[in-house]
Amino acid sequence: MRFSVYQISRRGGREKNEDRMGYCYTRDSGLFALADGMGGHPEGEVASQMSLQTMAGMFQRDAKPVIREPRRFLTESILAGHHALIRYATERALLDTPRTTIVACILQGREAYWAHCGDSRLYLVRGGRLQARTRDHSYSELQESLNGVVPLGDKVNRNVLFTCLGSPGKPVIDLVGPVSLQPGDKLLLCSDGLWGALDDDTITRILAEGAITEAAPDLVERALRIAGEKSDNVTVIAVEWESAEDDETLTGIETDALGDDVFASTIQAGAGVGNPDDLLDEAEIERSIREINEAIKRSAQKRS
Repeated sequence: MRFSVYQISRRGGREKNEDRMGYCYTRDSGLFALADGMGGHPEGEVASQMSLQTMAGMFQRDAKPVIREPRRFLTESILAGHHALIRYATERALLDTPRTTIVACILQGREAYWAHCGDSRLYLVRGGRLQARTRDHSYSELQESLNGVVPLGDKVNRNVLFTCLGSPGKPVIDLVGPVSLQPGDKLLLCSDGLWGALDDDTITRILAEGAITEAAPDLVERALRIAGEKSDNVTVIAVEWESAEDDETLTGIETDALGDDVFASTIQAGAGVGNPDDLLDEAEIERSIREINEAIKRSAQKRS
């Protein structure tokens, strides 16, 4: 399995960054996930971090070295994150539960599977064209999907989400896959801070035109400039499947040399939970990726 990945997060005009992101992989399977803690509820940064930690922990347990049922795994791991938030609130007697959106993707073999809850999105771009995009769990997209058959009424805020992790009801989870991948396919996972400022055509064009190491930060900076001082947190993970990038770079990853028991992750256990000033800076991200690449080299040396 060969792919390139680039992740970046910016606080924008908010007091704290409630977005979280990360990826983990074994020799034959990769998980990429992003969560956006919801404002108006307590400890959004805790909600997003816990949801990713729960998913990464289950991936480490189940990917031996593949996930046997990716669709089932995505559903169960997202629900496990939801239940973890309910327990967290109950144990601390919180009046409200921390809440988050989430989008996650598994790359395995030559196929992709993804799932989401809320309005964090996944884009799949191939040959300069948008092949697929998740549909937000908002009343506006619900009405659009139903072609106006079900009127929402003037009192409904169409930007409000009708589901998320940590909500009183069972989360709605949309699943897609398997989707066959082609070399050079690009996937983008992002929080609403990005797509709220940039339309789909712009996101597709910029992602298609250049390497993900250039496109991802370009998209983030454009979104911040357009949104201005009131910008939301802006977070993205960009992945290029079977890319031609140099495997020695921070973004290029080749997993064929990994042993059956090797698990690598940029989702750090406990990182950022309860720390509102955590900005997920690039230095920390690069340190994690360097550790992963070193683990790959050690595994390859043992096998040779």
